[in-house]
Amino acid sequence: MPFHLLQAPEVLPTPPEAVADYLVVHYSEKPSEVFTCLFLDNRHGLIAAEDLFHGTIDGTSVHPREIVRCCLELNAAAVILAHNHPSGNSAPSQADQRITDRVKEALALADVRVLDHFVIGGGDAYSFAEHGLL
Repeated sequence: MPFHLLQAPEVLPTPPEAVADYLVVHYSEKPSEVFTCLFLDNRHGLIAAEDLFHGTIDGTSVHPREIVRCCLELNAAAVILAHNHPSGNSAPSQADQRITDRVKEALALADVRVLDHFVIGGGDAYSFAEHGLL
């Protein structure tokens, strides 16, 4: 699977708000749920951004194994997870929390840190890190 940048800067801005703003724009035209990973080096510079999983209007299947594989291929030290809620509600569901925990556990085995998971809906962004859910 080829990786490509999604018109992102080479180094991610430090404030989570700037990352959230980028993601809100990225998801603005997506009619169905999409799960994206931002792969980062050890200085949190952006290596690649990839829409890894595509779903329907109310869900997508996320496979932690594929995220681990991509991180290893790219030699990523950290990752930011993100997905959209086409319903417009940015509040995370219990399923969102469960998949975040599963991905975090899987990546920990490969020494890759999950820095955040953003849920984007209706032009708003919900940050797991800002809400103490990581």
